[in-house]
Amino acid sequence: MIKYIKRNKFLFICLTIIFIGSFFASLIQTSFGKVEIELKSISVYDGQTLVYDLYKPKIATEKNKVPFVIVVPGFQRSKEALSNIAIELSRRGLAVALIDPFAQGMSSSSFSRLAATTQGYGMFALVDYAYANNFSFIDINKIGSTGHSMGGNAAIRGADFFGKEAIRNNTKSKLDSVYISGYVLTLRDSVLKDSKSNMGISYALYDEGAFRNELKGWNAANMEIAPESLRAINNILPKEKSINKVELGKYYGDKGNNTLRVIFNEELLHPFQPYNKEATANQINYFEKVFGFPIKIASSNQIWQFKELFTLISLITSLILLIPISKTLLKLKFFKLIIKPIPDALPAQTPKGRLIFWFIFFLSASIACITFIPMVDIAKILFFEAANRELTWFFPQRMNNSVMLWAALNGSIGLMIFFISFYLFGRHHGVKKDSWGITISKNELIRTIILGVIIFSIYYTTLNLIYFLFHVDYRFWFIGVRIFQPEMLLVLMMYFPLFFIFFFSNSLRVNGSMRFKGQKEWLSKLIAGVANSFGLMLIIIIQYVTYAKTGTVFWTTNWLSVNLLFGIVPMMFILPYFNRLFFQITGRVYLGPIVTCLIFIMILSTNTVIYLPIK
Repeated sequence: MIKYIKRNKFLFICLTIIFIGSFFASLIQTSFGKVEIELKSISVYDGQTLVYDLYKPKIATEKNKVPFVIVVPGFQRSKEALSNIAIELSRRGLAVALIDPFAQGMSSSSFSRLAATTQGYGMFALVDYAYANNFSFIDINKIGSTGHSMGGNAAIRGADFFGKEAIRNNTKSKLDSVYISGYVLTLRDSVLKDSKSNMGISYALYDEGAFRNELKGWNAANMEIAPESLRAINNILPKEKSINKVELGKYYGDKGNNTLRVIFNEELLHPFQPYNKEATANQINYFEKVFGFPIKIASSNQIWQFKELFTLISLITSLILLIPISKTLLKLKFFKLIIKPIPDALPAQTPKGRLIFWFIFFLSASIACITFIPMVDIAKILFFEAANRELTWFFPQRMNNSVMLWAALNGSIGLMIFFISFYLFGRHHGVKKDSWGITISKNELIRTIILGVIIFSIYYTTLNLIYFLFHVDYRFWFIGVRIFQPEMLLVLMMYFPLFFIFFFSNSLRVNGSMRFKGQKEWLSKLIAGVANSFGLMLIIIIQYVTYAKTGTVFWTTNWLSVNLLFGIVPMMFILPYFNRLFFQITGRVYLGPIVTCLIFIMILSTNTVIYLPIK
């Protein structure tokens, strides 16, 4: 055993780092053992399933009931994306339910096409469930909800829904207090007038989605003067005391009759608002104000960042782990046949060769840039059901469908450019097809595919073991490698073929046209990484340079698709590194794209909305 460990030292080092990192992340998540976390689910709305993590402080008992807060992530986010809020509230003595919104994470889809509006992404049902004394340790008179973006909309709608119910029944609202982050569109009189909940509102001063608000330009997100924030305050004030400018951080109204209101306006962008110390402190202070904390800890004392650090270490190490796993499996007799000598690199670049190389570099980046948004629009037509939030087995991922089309198109164009440049220039300047590493027999290809599937299986088996032991996954903020339910394997097989065009194209180009004699390996990989991500990076640059100059983003209708790129660009950057490493291990261009396509597409698929039919 010791000899085996020594022979596979790098493999065991990676595994050790992952287990240690996950252990410490779990310690922080449970407030060093003071909070119990349990994965739970309930069946609601005639067959829908809501999955959530229940954070229960050990001080919470039937005799010592504590407030209860339901945390609702936004569009394209699973429960782990807002674990920081659950961590900070639970370590202060509040019980917390951190939910997977309907059609996201482990929860089922919803029969409603407007699940945030009509069901609070599942929060409404959980409020009713908690209020019916199904949790013996919570104070049912202190139930609250908080959410970011569409999760914030769910919180607003919850205040309205339970307010109307309270008016009908002449009772106190079941939802005592809500905190709304990153969403003000539904702060309308028609929604606010029936609210019987205390309300905290936090909106980023540089929220990219503010163009949808009533004011325009830089004023759109200014919560001191925004009509949305003024309505939220004036709605609970006598007409003669109405205001025309909000004092940020000031509490208006009366907690005693559930009319407390406060507005925050942090200097942040929309996607980063939940991961900011100031914004988190404001939310902590709000719940301290409305509920009081059984455990007194200053709002500036936050530990969630360390959990993010440890899961980031696990995320990076888990990807590195793919290499020693592959090398270990390739030692088996069945897979040894796959290993071939690494082909010679391309001849050193001539001045003319450099000119052609950089021309292709910028041409490919430009094509990648200008084709992304059109693919978003085309996906809405080709995949009508998913685009309209209808339950379907036909490419049910609304946001990833456009990425898939973009990948298939750019992968195909990349292959065309590769072969055209070879026939017009490369073959006349010493480039040989042998250097591409594409020669492979049918038997070798089958074994390569089997190996790729096994590597994928080991990777996710390890993740499931980590999740079982520590209840954490691999992630940083909204980029995460999550466990998945069995039906996601069918979804993976559905999306794999078109995505694979891009992944294979990248492997061929990285190893067949970006590997030159005399060029340092680190520089070659860096250029390949930039080449693969630069086009999408340009979209982000255009979006935010325009925003900085005008106060309105360049792409408005598809601004959420641009936000999606914050998670995709890092994947695109590291993809060539892995395609090169797998090429160096096997001498062929096939194993890299098989492994990376399987894993990266599962990452995308488990971090997006997916409208699968309900069983």
